[in-house]
Amino acid sequence: MKKLLHMWRECKAVAFVTYKEWSAYRTHSLVSVFVGPVYFIVQYFIWSAVYGGEGTLAGMEFSQTIRYFGASALIGYLTMDFADWNLQMLVRTGKFLTFTMRPIHHRFFALSQKFGHRVLGFFFEFLPCFLIFIFLFRIDIRPVSTGWTLLSVAMAFLMNFYVNYCLGMTAFFLVKSSGVRVMYQLFAQIFSGALIPLNFFPDVVQKIMLFLPFQYTNYIPAMVWTGSESIGSMGLNVPEAVVLQAVALGLMMLFSEALYRCAIKRFTAVGA
Repeated sequence: MKKLLHMWRECKAVAFVTYKEWSAYRTHSLVSVFVGPVYFIVQYFIWSAVYGGEGTLAGMEFSQTIRYFGASALIGYLTMDFADWNLQMLVRTGKFLTFTMRPIHHRFFALSQKFGHRVLGFFFEFLPCFLIFIFLFRIDIRPVSTGWTLLSVAMAFLMNFYVNYCLGMTAFFLVKSSGVRVMYQLFAQIFSGALIPLNFFPDVVQKIMLFLPFQYTNYIPAMVWTGSESIGSMGLNVPEAVVLQAVALGLMMLFSEALYRCAIKRFTAVGA
């Protein structure tokens, strides 16, 4: 209990400092508010043409698809992460050396930073965009089940962090991980459901995605948000999808720890 309390204090302190630091650039966050609505408008016109008056496609009604993309945009504001870029910069410059001498694990430090950064994002990105969807676009974007949605989005938040941290750790082996990062982002855009809901992919692709992290950062939380009764090729209900997401997150956390133990042995502090 004492250790958990100490970790909470450390997390709160780092998150608060990060919040204060990034609040100096809050106008940047306000500008990014327009990204979500523009993304939504584009998707609206594209999918209006795709449906072409059809009631249902791939098991999703047009109204559900529109709410899905609205939820996807909002989830992106809550889960956005930059841990991979930060870590590879520290490794490449040798500044990661300072963290090996601190009484705090860098991964925990980076996660605490993300908490502070996303709290800022919640106030200056998520809430304005949420209100735009409701009052300007007249869309009922409220989660069908608040409890399940909060749990699913929280796990998407952690999954996105652990995946990106693992990408950043490739810098221990490659020095510069920008190529790996770009490749991952390309696949993530396609297979996370950000551009096309996974319902529209063949069943075999959907089943392969069960073993990859992409859908757990966007598709599943967006489907949980909209209250879908049948998620993916397996036809999961909301509780089953959230349990699957929890299992995937647990495995990613274990993989991250194993990769860190291998990566830290490769660190030579070049550039420090």
